[in-house]
Amino acid sequence: MKKVAVIGIGQSLRGDDAAGLEAVRRWQEKFPETANRLEVRVEACELPGLALIDLLNDFDAAILVDAVQSAGNPGTIHRLDESDLASFASGSRSAHGWGVAETLHMRNQLTDVEVNIRIIGVEAEQMELGAELSRVVESAIPDLCRVIEEEIHALVQEK
Repeated sequence: MKKVAVIGIGQSLRGDDAAGLEAVRRWQEKFPETANRLEVRVEACELPGLALIDLLNDFDAAILVDAVQSAGNPGTIHRLDESDLASFASGSRSAHGWGVAETLHMRNQLTDVEVNIRIIGVEAEQMELGAELSRVVESAIPDLCRVIEEEIHALVQEK
């Protein structure tokens, strides 16, 4: 049985940076039959770094849900794989200290344990300390939940 992690990433007190945490929480509520499968584990990770590296070592596959900042319109949902993150690694403006791209790059240097990693990102509008989710990112959360559900079904069915 393939073990799959669904990991919400972000800081709950930094506006849209909390989108990954919130999307995973709502996905659990909306799709409990999937979230409670034996092969699925749900995690929250406010500081990627070493904690995320440790989490990934226990799984065959992982879905990371996080806010991103690129040239896209706020609320836009991105589906990325690990190789797509190279463009985010240098000079990224992560609110987590080490961003996901830097963490996965470091992980690849430290271990040869393969994990099928998929990243679902939502384009953030603002990540100010003490702010809530912006209206546009809040309205993208139901679509994020649907994308998480699609990705987990695809991963569980892969051989």
